[in-house]
Formats: sequence, C-alpha cells, structure tokens
Amino acid sequence: MTESPPPDDTNPYSSPAGAAGHSPSGEGPPPSRGSLLVIFLTVFIDLLGFGMVLPLLPIYARTLSVDEGGWEIGLLMASFSAMTFVFSPLWGRLSDRVGRRPVLMIGLLGSAAFYALFGLATVWQSLAWLFVARIGAGIAAATIPTAQAYIADSTTLATRTKGMALIGAAFGLGFTFGPLLGYAALVSSPSQSDVGTSPWPGYVAAALSACAFILAALLLPESLRKHADGKSGHAGHALFNLRAWSTALSTPSIPAILLTSFVSVVSFGAYETTLSLLLKSPAFSFSFENVLLYFAFVGFTLSLAQGLLVRRMAGRVSEFTMAATGAVVSMTGFALLSVASQSARLPLLVVASTVEVIGFSLMTPSLQSLISRRSDPATQGSILGVSQSISALARVVGPIVAIPLFMRGVTLPYWTSFALMAGGLVLFVLLARHGKDYGPPRDAVLAE
Repeated sequence: MTESPPPDDTNPYSSPAGAAGHSPSGEGPPPSRGSLLVIFLTVFIDLLGFGMVLPLLPIYARTLSVDEGGWEIGLLMASFSAMTFVFSPLWGRLSDRVGRRPVLMIGLLGSAAFYALFGLATVWQSLAWLFVARIGAGIAAATIPTAQAYIADSTTLATRTKGMALIGAAFGLGFTFGPLLGYAALVSSPSQSDVGTSPWPGYVAAALSACAFILAALLLPESLRKHADGKSGHAGHALFNLRAWSTALSTPSIPAILLTSFVSVVSFGAYETTLSLLLKSPAFSFSFENVLLYFAFVGFTLSLAQGLLVRRMAGRVSEFTMAATGAVVSMTGFALLSVASQSARLPLLVVASTVEVIGFSLMTPSLQSLISRRSDPATQGSILGVSQSISALARVVGPIVAIPLFMRGVTLPYWTSFALMAGGLVLFVLLARHGKDYGPPRDAVLAE
C-alpha cells in the first residue's frame, strides 16, 4: 500500500523500467505465455509477505521505540520507500546488463532474508535491527520494476498493457490476502499474547519469498535477449533525469497535475501509515489480529474500487472530472476519519475508510491518464517516469510528516491531509482545467 509499487501510479518509486524492456526481436525464442503466469505468481507470492508485515510495522515500532515524538517510527516507515526509490534504477541498469532473471532472484532471496530478520528483530526487541530489516527489504523490493521490464521483454506493443495488468493484479491480491495470511500466522503462532510482538508474520513472509525464489529458479526463463552485436540495448535508467524533469515542468498543465499527484499520495500515505496506530489506540483497542483483518478489508475495498467503479466510469467521465471528484471524495474521507477518531465510533471509521479509498482510487488513474494524454508521445515515457519519481518521494514524505503529527494529536494528520487536498484541488482546477490533449500545431493541421 503506502510502500507498495504497482505499475501505474500505484507504482510509486520505479523509474519506468517496464518501458525499458525490449521488444521480442532479439536473438532466441521469446518467453512463453506460461512465463507471464510464473512472473505473476512470483510477484504475488512475494507481495503476500509484504502485505503481512506492513500493517504490523508501525505497531511493532511503537512497542520498541521510546521516541514519543514519532520521528523514529516515521523514518522507519519511510526507509522502505526511500530505498526502493534509490535502488530501482540501479537494479534496472544491472538487469539490462546481466538479465532480468538473476536480478529478480536476488530480490526474492533478499526479501526472504530480511523478512526473517524482521521476525528476529521482534524477538530481540531491537528497533535498530528493525531498521536494518526494512532498509534491506526496500532494497530487495526495488527489483519489482525489473518484473515490469520482464513483461515488456515478453510482450508485443499490442499485448503489453494486458501484461502489465498482471503486475497490478498481483499487487491488489497481495495486499488483500497478505493481511489475511498475517492473521492466520498470528492466530496459529505458539505465542498469541497481544502484549508483545509476534515474530511469526515475519517468518511466514520470509517463507513465502523463499517459495517465490524457488518458483523463479525452477520455472522462470530469461527474457532479455541480446541483439546481433552482442549487446542487450541498455535502457539508461537514471535516478534523476534532468532532461525529463525539464520537459515535464515545461509542458502546459503537467506541473499542476504532478503537484496534485504528489499531494494525493502524501495524503493517502498519511492515512495508511497511521491506520495501524489508530486501530491500536485506546479509542478502538484492536488486537493485532483485528488490525490485519481491517487492512484486508481496506485492500479488498481498494481492489473493488479500481476494478469495478473506476473501470465503469472510465470513458464515460472525463479524467479531469474524475480526478477532481476523487479529490472531493478524499477530503470527505479525511473529515470523516477525524470525526471517527475523535468520537471512537467504529462504524463511522469503516465508512470513512471506504470513502477515503474510493477517493484515492478515482484520482490515481485519472491523473496518470491526464499526464499521458497531454504529453508528446516522444517524451511520454520520461514524463511518466517523473510522475513515478514524484510519487516515490511522496511516499517518503508521507509517514515522516504524518506519524509525528499523530503522536501530537490523533486527528492532526487527517486534518492536515484535508488541507493539503483542498489546496491541491484548487491548484488543479485553476491550472489544469484549460490543458489540452497533445496534438500537432494548428498550422500543421491546416497545411495538410
């Protein structure tokens, strides 16, 4: 969720690795359709472990931390996204040289090791080792964009969108069923005390990543094929592409859309990273198991909103209208979250969470579509890469801001997010409504 890397804007920290793949025109036969199923299962199994650990992380950290200001917990939550932001292009560059398969397998093996370390850190009651575990897991998870590149290698332009949708489906299912598996791990663990921190979600997550590693080792062929000159055609992954940033910021209406996207991701990140703490607070007093069940509900709602509501509205409602509507719905969700937090009313919290998730689901694809439609096709990939970088930075900023605010007052992160969304909406309406889809200059059209 907040730390997650789905392929559109739900993929926050990747450079456009998926776009960096090569068409299957190199040497050797292209990977079979079964390879796409294997890459889907590999990512899905790995993300099940991620979905198990994420809801428990801020609660565990608060148990181990004596920092009443919340800065340590905020930095811990941000460390994963920060590492994925830094290492995604580095892994992408390496995968261009040595192949996708070895990079993916390194990432899966790293995930298994650092999830196991997460479990051990809870046994050792060590916040320092928890930091090491999350930093390492972020570095390992930064190979997810390489899975997108694998799909780009394995598909044609006509089938690439469907292929990329597999990664999106893996994320949605992982974040829905991961918390349920975490619930099962806690319920069946030898120690079920709600006072301490159980290591079993970490251990089970490590086992799942190890299973994904074995699956990839046995069934996943290499997708990157070299050209006749022996080169693979490097994509040129870069942490900061200054030319891409310059192009994005000079394209009419794109800066306003990018700023709106940044605000929406920061705001939603504030909700996700404080939700566990809110559920465990005296206002609601959830057990660890019930926290995981609530996150499963949020993941299911997110999948349902993106899979049904947004798909039905797409094509019938303009992206601008859908994004603006999503901002208003999201603001409503934050207002309801504040009221529910203050009044300790669980039914209202459920409604607020549903509204908030729907608002974010409406905004995310709409903003990405607007960026795509208003960009020159020749620079579209680089501008979308800038958008993903901005979302990655937003996922780093979100918990660092939200958790210290939560420690000062339970409702503060939600009212702050409300204000941010309101400001973003005003700028979006004023600066982005007059933008137009990219097209050739009028004089060029008349000349034809």
